[in-house]
Amino acid sequence: MSHDLPLYRLYLLRAAYLLVGGGLLLTIWPLILTAGPEVPRMTGVAWSMLGGIGLLSLLGLRYPLQMLPVLLLEIIWKAIWLGAYALPLWLSDKLTEAHAQTVFESAFTLILLPLIPWGHVWRHYVTGKGDRWTGRTIPSPFRKSGT
Repeated sequence: MSHDLPLYRLYLLRAAYLLVGGGLLLTIWPLILTAGPEVPRMTGVAWSMLGGIGLLSLLGLRYPLQMLPVLLLEIIWKAIWLGAYALPLWLSDKLTEAHAQTVFESAFTLILLPLIPWGHVWRHYVTGKGDRWTGRTIPSPFRKSGT
């Protein structure tokens, strides 16, 4: 599976995982470990999700191609937040300083875009054969047996 990418691309992906995973370990995990039950519900949910993404990102150090969906999730959720929440606030001139800080942190993810092997993503996740949907193979009436 990793033979379709040169070794330097795998190391660039590993650097991306280290950036995401290390960043989340340094920023989110201290919040998780020291927060009490008074943390607002959705804040706790968000921290937990980000903590999980951070831990999964560290698996990307060993399995850079298999863990690509983690990097894609990181890019996608930030793009959704930027487009659905930050952009309307900015357009209506209601972007607070806290929002602006999150915009900066989210836009920082743009450095991941050129590191993603988009050809691999296309071949394996868009046009590649998916896993079967049933527990057994059902012979097609349109195929000759043995083919």
